Amino acid sequence: MIALALLPLLVLLGLLVGGRARIGPIGACLAALLAALPALWLNQGLGLDAALPELLLRETTLGAFLALQPVAVVAGGLLFHAAVSQGAEAALRPATAARIFAVTLPLGAFLESVTGFSVGAVFALTALRGMGVGGAVGVALAAQALVLVPWGGLGPGTALGAALAGVAPQELARIAAWPTAAWLLLLAPLLWRLMTAAGAPPDAAEKRAQLAMLALLAGLLLLASHTLPFELAGVLSAGPVAVLALWRADPPRALGPALRLASPYLLLVGCLLAARLVPNPPAWRPFAAYPGVPITHVAVVLVLVSGALMAASGRLGRVAPALRRAGRPALAMLLYVVLGRWLAGGGIAAALGLALTQSLGPGAAYAILPMALLSGIVTGSNVGSNAALLPVQLALGARLGLDPALVAGLHGFAGGAGAGMGAAGLAMLCALLGDGTRPAAVWRLLLPSMAAVLGLGLAALLIWR
Repeated sequence: MIALALLPLLVLLGLLVGGRARIGPIGACLAALLAALPALWLNQGLGLDAALPELLLRETTLGAFLALQPVAVVAGGLLFHAAVSQGAEAALRPATAARIFAVTLPLGAFLESVTGFSVGAVFALTALRGMGVGGAVGVALAAQALVLVPWGGLGPGTALGAALAGVAPQELARIAAWPTAAWLLLLAPLLWRLMTAAGAPPDAAEKRAQLAMLALLAGLLLLASHTLPFELAGVLSAGPVAVLALWRADPPRALGPALRLASPYLLLVGCLLAARLVPNPPAWRPFAAYPGVPITHVAVVLVLVSGALMAASGRLGRVAPALRRAGRPALAMLLYVVLGRWLAGGGIAAALGLALTQSLGPGAAYAILPMALLSGIVTGSNVGSNAALLPVQLALGARLGLDPALVAGLHGFAGGAGAGMGAAGLAMLCALLGDGTRPAAVWRLLLPSMAAVLGLGLAALLIWR
């Protein structure tokens, strides 16, 4: 039974990591769904009656509803990116430590917080190429744009994790913010080493300035996560730091052009804040145990603002291509969430949690962080990581008496960090670069970052357990 319960996860991991290039996330998840059927059948003691079809119908319907919000946010984010993409690329200028820092971590993290779908990393890599920075170093630097993945795309992965755990998403964001803030500070030496390898070593004054900006970003993230809606924490913490970093790197000759370039993002942030001020908006809530979808949802705001910007600039022709780009990631997210519901609703997650507890004893708690990091690296998204493995983590935590919010929050932190260094994302960036760089070379550069994630996550578990 345990071997059958592990089979869908092993199939998923094996196809994503070691499968042929044509087997992407959609094919891997379909294969994992098929591999889950024997365990579901035996675990329920079903035989040939109608109970298994009823289980699959119920959990698939619930999974489709849970997937609706992240899918809508991805589509809205791609529409927004299409609306503002003109002028987003950095000008061709020599690489400096200040410019590399500005376009990668704070600005990339801001764009990723607004749009999701690795848009921040794509922008960062485009800007780095304009400075002549490429290879594994360029991809590793671009990946620093993905350090706020739990808040990426206005937090659909965090919302999904909260729904799966049955806790408030704000609580998950607060838990994830603490190790993330510490991780930001620990990233400074890695950033400086990568900048040096890129031919732009920072001097002592530049290091002090960058460390101060990282500390400011960490502090704003903590403040926002504890006082503001979780969807906006990444946007409102990375935004001011991005403005400061860009100003330091290339002081604008006039304020007017700089404000015009920033105006779409300011408009979006203002509309998001205004939507959150609407008291008790009407919402579609087909499942009483799960949060509904209000008419003021972030995806609705993204679509409306994007449509207005496209209409004002005569770019409505970009709508169809942007939505076509959303098709495959939307289907992949749907399948990942359905797989998560099958694992949870069919008792497979509970069986795996019981097996880990019995085999590892009290030490099973310390498997949560490595499993979360690996799930993020394999699935390449916070949504995928939560959908595929969080039910297993929650079952494990329940056996050990851990708070579901703590388990889900730490899984979101480590899984989100892993997603920023994920196989699919790095492969996409390497393909975009087109110089023969492979993800394995990038992972070698990012090993210190992975070690920091595990260390900080384990420390948080020991402190809050």
